[in-house]
Amino acid sequence: DVIESLQFFDPLTGRIRQKIPRFTVYPSSHYVTPRDTVLKAIETIKAELRIRLDEFVKDGKLVEAQRLEQRTRFDLEMLNELGFCKGIENYSRHLSGAMPGEAPPTLVDYLPNDALMFLDESHVLIGQLNAMYNGDKSRKHTLVEFGFRLPSAMDNRPLKFTEFETKIRQTIFVSATPADYENTHTGQVVEQVARPTGLVDPEIEVLPASSQVDDLLSQIHERVKVGERVLVTVLTKRMAEQLTDYLSDNGVKVRYVHSDIDTVERVEILRDLRLGVFDVLVGINLLREGLDIPEVSLVAILDADKEGFLRSERSLIQTIGRAARNVRGKAILYADRITDSMKRAMGETERRRTKQIAFNKANGIEP
Repeated sequence: DVIESLQFFDPLTGRIRQKIPRFTVYPSSHYVTPRDTVLKAIETIKAELRIRLDEFVKDGKLVEAQRLEQRTRFDLEMLNELGFCKGIENYSRHLSGAMPGEAPPTLVDYLPNDALMFLDESHVLIGQLNAMYNGDKSRKHTLVEFGFRLPSAMDNRPLKFTEFETKIRQTIFVSATPADYENTHTGQVVEQVARPTGLVDPEIEVLPASSQVDDLLSQIHERVKVGERVLVTVLTKRMAEQLTDYLSDNGVKVRYVHSDIDTVERVEILRDLRLGVFDVLVGINLLREGLDIPEVSLVAILDADKEGFLRSERSLIQTIGRAARNVRGKAILYADRITDSMKRAMGETERRRTKQIAFNKANGIEP
């Protein structure tokens, strides 16, 4: 086909509005690797492909060999003709000229040497940085093993944590519950306990777990009467659903969130809670960091004495903190015994609360 003319037209009437001499169509993805670099990469990819095909044939993996050859040769043809292909990032080692196993370039490399780096919610972020490399490696290993990708695709990866450590500049870890890594690597600790609004950490009450559901219902009714909201945290998705059904059957406007609910829907649920569409939100571990809902005056932690990840000292402190955005903030821990994690979490919360109250009194601040 040959383009004879270019023109803008009205889609409703079909009338020609304007003839144009040229029109630039930009690609949805931009790749700016010079042509010479692409051609060199094609040759090194071909060399790696030959070696990998020989390995597959030698091991009797003929299906994997055929799959890899077909896919890679198609990608090579696209690279040669168009300068890019789908999944071009899997050939990044060849395009950048990096050595096998070399750390990939990241945005951190563009920071000046005197840059200041903040790691927000560092107690979670450090763990995620540690896990990123292994998670990516596990997935890519399967693709390479079954002939979907060349071994060099393994080098298109996140940084190992040790590599990240060598790249970070001056760093400030920001967390309400710093983990062991921050405590051992930090020379100075600055506590930001007092809030400008004068709000203090919530009062904590421990009630027996044997009657937690019935007591929770009465606590919810008290809060709903005065237009306040309640967060309830449980241990399993099944319990979240069952508790939601029970509360709903007893006239409570309630919703629940867990990992099966996607991020967009979660945001909508939290917005509806603030707007008063419903009064109680039941969740698992999604109610910890960064959830600031001033309307919430009560946080109820069911089965608080069940030791584990969701009832560790840090998790309890973070969950209790969800009630610190309201003047009447209160946290109820339902437990039949006081665990070490509970003891430490309550002790730390009380320490901060005492400090905040003293600060407010000294400065005449009314929360």
